[in-house]
Amino acid sequence: MTATDKPDLISVIISDHRHVERVFTELEAGTGTPEHRRDLADHVIAELVRHSVAEEQFMYPAARKYLENGDQLADHELEEHAEAEEVMKQLEDVPATDPRFDELMRQLMQDIRHHIEDEEQDLLPKLQAACSAEELQDLGDKVERAKKMAPTRPHPSAPDRPPLNLILDPGAGLIDKIRDRLSKRNT
Repeated sequence: MTATDKPDLISVIISDHRHVERVFTELEAGTGTPEHRRDLADHVIAELVRHSVAEEQFMYPAARKYLENGDQLADHELEEHAEAEEVMKQLEDVPATDPRFDELMRQLMQDIRHHIEDEEQDLLPKLQAACSAEELQDLGDKVERAKKMAPTRPHPSAPDRPPLNLILDPGAGLIDKIRDRLSKRNT
């Protein structure tokens, strides 16, 4: 793969958004066994956590660096992450047969869809205009690598800004992956 073949930040983030939306659509269909719906919820939570951690490590610092109102935009996105992470934490051990499962999933989907819209309509176009193609490719690569080491479970009290998140997230990711294997959680 040549440098020009590498996905850039924008395509990586949008690809993640589309994957999450496909899982949301399947959950909204209400089909499958409760175990399957719980597996889908676990999968989408793991994807959202990995995605959020990578954004917090690299995309939001880039917004702060390159955009005139980057601090304000990044802070807003971090607030939305925190709200969604609280919902994910509440959802973590709720069986799909519990009425709270659907209620919490609806809240999570609403929060995440709003967040995706914000990013795709505002933050991503601004970053695309402000950063060079090389910088966007470098950020895309960093985001992809960060997702591989990121936690798979919500940690609402974990730091969401560098440098602490860069130090602590890989350790939390390792522990989460061990817990996922032991519990046979679908991630």
